[in-house]
Amino acid sequence: MPQPRCPLQPTVDVRDARPEEFGPIGELRVAAYLADGFLSAASGYADTLRILGMDGTGEILAAVDDGRILGTVTLVTWPHGGEVLRNPGEGEVRALAVAAAARGRGIGRALLTAVMRRAAAREVRELLLLTQPDMRTAQHLYAEAGFERLPQRDYEYAPGHHLLAFGLPMAEG
Repeated sequence: MPQPRCPLQPTVDVRDARPEEFGPIGELRVAAYLADGFLSAASGYADTLRILGMDGTGEILAAVDDGRILGTVTLVTWPHGGEVLRNPGEGEVRALAVAAAARGRGIGRALLTAVMRRAAAREVRELLLLTQPDMRTAQHLYAEAGFERLPQRDYEYAPGHHLLAFGLPMAEG
């Protein structure tokens, strides 16, 4: 008996975001964080998510399928990083987000792979990121990609509220 065939997943293209896509990318970030309960509607961080990297201090990548933006990630390199970048040669993964309706298709993994390649092309020696303690799915993705916990780089953004640091040494070219 023939095996049932799985329908082919549409191809997802991960590329540089275009300036006209910045608004929708900002809203996708906020919607993804809200959908998972990682952002309150009143949080000031929503404003940061809406504009992160759009001033030229980061490289924004978009996962696009048939003209629709399904996910995004941003690479920030020293000295433009937030609280985690301390040294030349460091880069930071910021605002990895996938639209809720597009999850389970490997888009987050594709975005992480693309940002790692971009970091290598920029001669980043150590790729870092901060994540909320409850972002367990993201932490699993990072661990699968080789990132390791760096508790000495954790960041407390308000009393009693902290972000977990992860890092990945990049191969020297």
